[in-house]
Amino acid sequence: MTRTNSSRLAVVLGALLAAAAFTACSLSQRGPSAPDGITKINHVVVIYLENRSFDNMYGEFPGADGQAQAASAPRQISSTGEEYATLPQLAGQPYPTNLPNRPFDITQFVPATVVTHDLVHKFYQEQAQINGGKMNRFAAISDAQGQSMGYYHTMTLPVAAEAAKYTLCDRFFHSAFGSSFLNHQFLISAVAPSFTDAPAALRAVIDPNGMLINDAPVTPDGFAVNTMYSVNNPHPKTTPPANLVPSQTNPTIGDRLSEKNISWAWYAGGWNEALAGIPDRYFQYHHQPFVYFANYADGTSAKAEHLKDEKDFVKAAAEGTLPAVSFVKPIGLNNEHAGYADIMTGERHTIELINAVRNGPNWNDTAIIITYDENGGWWDHVAPPKVDRWGPGTRVPTIVISPYAKKGFIDHTPLETTSILAFIEARWGLKPLSTHDAKAANLTSAFDFSTP
Repeated sequence: MTRTNSSRLAVVLGALLAAAAFTACSLSQRGPSAPDGITKINHVVVIYLENRSFDNMYGEFPGADGQAQAASAPRQISSTGEEYATLPQLAGQPYPTNLPNRPFDITQFVPATVVTHDLVHKFYQEQAQINGGKMNRFAAISDAQGQSMGYYHTMTLPVAAEAAKYTLCDRFFHSAFGSSFLNHQFLISAVAPSFTDAPAALRAVIDPNGMLINDAPVTPDGFAVNTMYSVNNPHPKTTPPANLVPSQTNPTIGDRLSEKNISWAWYAGGWNEALAGIPDRYFQYHHQPFVYFANYADGTSAKAEHLKDEKDFVKAAAEGTLPAVSFVKPIGLNNEHAGYADIMTGERHTIELINAVRNGPNWNDTAIIITYDENGGWWDHVAPPKVDRWGPGTRVPTIVISPYAKKGFIDHTPLETTSILAFIEARWGLKPLSTHDAKAANLTSAFDFSTP
């Protein structure tokens, strides 16, 4: 382990102790299971983007809890607990070393059309960054250091114009700490995947006082929390078989919908090529959560019926044949993930997806929900509520677009990723998957169903 990594791990250890003392509270309890008028929505489209905090992208949105409120947030602190005089910077990056210890306009140095350095976004590390709700260890723990405090000018972003027309949620937290992998699992099943037989080398080591000794993708008690691949295809062919997550058997939202003969599909950019064994370089295997489940294992009819390519979504939108529930996962180049995707390419692609629905026959009874899987290591000033060991994590942008969405509205209701499940369950009368979606507010606060 390098000295830099050792120092960063030490910071993680101390901050995890602070996180353990974080006062527990809960998100808003779910509203009525089926509010009047919710049956006017016959199509739900979830566009699931990557790795952005609310302040990173929507901090300048008029009327939202953003950069104006962030000005009074605690300053970032070092591994010794002292406030930085200036933001620490990773060598070789374009940021000056004299930036004040506060959020900064990243486009002064890296335009929104250019890819930035990636930032650590892992299960234990995010908890340490949150630091018991102080939100002041992002720079200290991040492998991108001060870049974590950067933000974009909100109203230059194409999707922000849609948020201004419809509903922006400024209290929406990603459900689980850390990685894309874990939050994709919560999006469809509301629980962490089990890997009880994981090799010892894949398990994190925690001492009797709850301090992290060695980081790894599986918790000591056998839950996969950071990037891992499924035993089912597609997965990287170089992954040792013992390191592949076994097929999960807990229920998913797909199972609940199928039980009631309600149509649904997961649409992924680059899916057809990946399944054929010729994946695009930007295809992300761990962004395909249904692959991890026995009901969608290789050779099953459900896999062929429900797991599709993004091109099929665009075609269905144009033809007016969208299923009742669509999950859309853009390929890496289009998903806004730091390290391999820029902001503007993903924003323009998202607008194309919105317009595919809005210009199609299904628009009049559709709700489009655009959200991000997790914060990607970017700072946000709002402390997430403490529900359980899994999260929630940091705020992420979420936009609701629909003929029935409230217009020009900012929804301050505390929400989380599983609120999307709660909305789907409320609309079609489905049984919750876990206590997470059972208790989550169901997003109906973003709608006005009184519209004819």
